[in-house]
Amino acid sequence: MGLGVGIFLIAVGAILTFAVNAHTNGVNLDTVGWILMAVGAAGVLLSLIFWSSWAGPGYWSGRRRATYVDDAPPY
Repeated sequence: MGLGVGIFLIAVGAILTFAVNAHTNGVNLDTVGWILMAVGAAGVLLSLIFWSSWAGPGYWSGRRRATYVDDAPPY
């Protein structure tokens, strides 16, 4: 789950929890909203924690790969 999906789940959960006043027999919409907000927050947190791994290993360490130039004459 990416950052955008996590934010979307938080928004949908907040709408279900705080804006919808419908009552159903089998499903409590407030509980579903809180669950969606918790899953969205966990997704956003995990996306931010693993953000550096998306760029590849060693990208943020400050070391760059050395480029070697071969000055030998062509064959």
